[in-house]
Amino acid sequence: MSGMVATAPFGPFDFQLVLLRRMADHQPDLVDDARRELGVSLAQMREANRRWQAMVRSPRARGALTRYRSVLGTPESVEHRRIGDLECDALLWPVPLWPDLRFEVLAAKNGAVWNEWLVRAPGAAGPELRTTADLRPWSCTVDEVARAFAPARPLEGSAPTRWRLAFTPPGEGERIAEFTWGLLQRLI
Repeated sequence: MSGMVATAPFGPFDFQLVLLRRMADHQPDLVDDARRELGVSLAQMREANRRWQAMVRSPRARGALTRYRSVLGTPESVEHRRIGDLECDALLWPVPLWPDLRFEVLAAKNGAVWNEWLVRAPGAAGPELRTTADLRPWSCTVDEVARAFAPARPLEGSAPTRWRLAFTPPGEGERIAEFTWGLLQRLI
């Protein structure tokens, strides 16, 4: 056993680093600031992401919902929802790096995960979004932009944890907002 290093269990702190790792593609400066706030190195962030990917891709991988419960613990809240003809549970976990947001997982009765992203915490005031000048990186979520600039049209993202919305702000042509894990990254 010499030379082996015991690895601490993967938990909520590590999961925040996974969220940041994917966001670094669009907002490296914000990610660097957040990393420093958390007191972690770039290597630690990459290692957390490597461990997460190993869990996701393992031949013995647990289902996504079981994995989230194992990593994030007991949800802060669970709410039954009906979306069209589909019924699911919305599980919410706090994310200390973003105290006004929650990590939301929408899961079917059989445990299949339909969606996983950051949303505004219940009771937390979201930003006032009137113009594209209000759409600053990390300031708002997919649903907040979709409501503020309705009708918005969802577009395919460039990776599984990315979303895009097409919308037409007042007095402007069509714009596209890009999100990672549900949090606004940039306008194109």
